[in-house]
Amino acid sequence: MTEQTAELYGLVARFPRADTLVAAAQHVREAGYQRIDAHTPFPVEGLAEAMDLRKSPVAMLTLIGGIIGAVSAFFMQWYSAVIDYPWNIAGKPYNSWPSFIPITFELGILGAALFIFLAIFALNRFPRPHHPVFNTPAFRRASRDRFFLSIEAADPKFDLKETRRLLESLGADTVHEVNK
Repeated sequence: MTEQTAELYGLVARFPRADTLVAAAQHVREAGYQRIDAHTPFPVEGLAEAMDLRKSPVAMLTLIGGIIGAVSAFFMQWYSAVIDYPWNIAGKPYNSWPSFIPITFELGILGAALFIFLAIFALNRFPRPHHPVFNTPAFRRASRDRFFLSIEAADPKFDLKETRRLLESLGADTVHEVNK
């Protein structure tokens, strides 16, 4: 398959400065585009708000993983001390929960870490060793000194000529077509 017959992924526009990218992202979002992404060499303040990104579920998923880990640790200790192998030591009650706290805490932390590790892979759709925007020669500078805004062809409002014209009018240095 040649590059001309390849299916179009979208357009990627290169911007010289971060403030230009933020303004362009906000304008593109207000124009009604939904499937947009920004690529920057460092975090840019105000870009998430300009793109109207939703709140990340990472904190809630970490809490869920921590609770699962802590509850399972407490249950494991309770079951072994009360049900499976009750052992009367100096008249202490079988369910002596203060002695369960250190392991409950540690497995809560471990559960949160393992759960969020797997959740991050799922949320970021890993493993994906190659993304179509990497095919653009100018994109190599995204990790050094340039700022890019991409619009996917799968966006309902995407029209090749109109979208290109919009990105060029927002101050983009260059606009490249990206093939899958």
